[in-house]
Amino acid sequence: MKTFLTATLVTTLLASSALAQDLTDIRFTLGWKTQGSDAAFFVAKDKGYFEEEGLNVIIDQGEGSGATVTRIMGGAYDAGFGDINAIIQNASERPDDAPVMVYMMWNQPPFAIVTKKESGITSIEDFQGRTLGGAQGTPTTRLLPVFARTNDLDMEAIEISNMAPNLQEPMLIRDEIDGALVFNITSYFNLLANRQDPEADYDWWQFGDYGMDLYSNGLMVSQRLLDENPDAVAGLVRAVNKASIEIGVDQDTAMEAVVNYDNLVNAEIERQRLNFAYERLMASEEAAEIGLGDVDDERLARAIDIVVEGYGLTATPAVDQVFSREFLPPREERELVYEAD
Repeated sequence: MKTFLTATLVTTLLASSALAQDLTDIRFTLGWKTQGSDAAFFVAKDKGYFEEEGLNVIIDQGEGSGATVTRIMGGAYDAGFGDINAIIQNASERPDDAPVMVYMMWNQPPFAIVTKKESGITSIEDFQGRTLGGAQGTPTTRLLPVFARTNDLDMEAIEISNMAPNLQEPMLIRDEIDGALVFNITSYFNLLANRQDPEADYDWWQFGDYGMDLYSNGLMVSQRLLDENPDAVAGLVRAVNKASIEIGVDQDTAMEAVVNYDNLVNAEIERQRLNFAYERLMASEEAAEIGLGDVDDERLARAIDIVVEGYGLTATPAVDQVFSREFLPPREERELVYEAD
């Protein structure tokens, strides 16, 4: 009996080792530090969805959703979660190197201007004659001139105060600026951390509501991975889609996976951020029509034009340089039902 058990154990270990050797390594970068809005990647790993697709996905924290693009272009990562607008910029300047978005997650843009309700700003016209604080290089700051032109605002009448991202909310709270040029999914929770009520005491002027019909973050992969292992790309998309759809009705499992990855996160705040992402960035009318993960080509073409103008690019990338739906699961498998807990 002892000999039989030992032989069985050896056989099992060898089989497990062979399976591990057969998995394709995917080096994956998040858009920032661990956040609840990243839950789909952690769920896909914890529940074995990546492994079922023959993938060993190694997930690292990020340095910004735009930095995801440069990390992939530099060859350190095969895939990641980041901003399609950074892809557009690099597809214009380095078309042979820029990654490609293969699964759009944040159908609605997080770019916004946040102001205090007590500021007296009751319309976007009131930005004129005021000071807005922005971090250089962020999409919200760089696209403000296009926002102004689109809405007939005098950009020269708006003063921009350049500052580090971590100073925006504190300076807004202290009335040192009249508004902050932000990502709503970041700034909202920064205000909470500063014991503010972002709903009751602040107004959020969303770029998407004022003619800036942009897309935002999703799953992107390197051109090398697309060329050399399209099956791995398809498996990666299937696994992330499966997890994303499940999270819509099960935030408990999602948060367990987030905490499993990083037990130092504030689980309460990150659960709120997860729900914020689903409610305000993912569960849109367009996503309900075409399914999570896809884009509308005409809308993306308009978004590309906005970014080309805002970033002063010399070449306009084609839609298929920026996004590929080749690896999307069937429409019926991408039906997002969101039920907040």
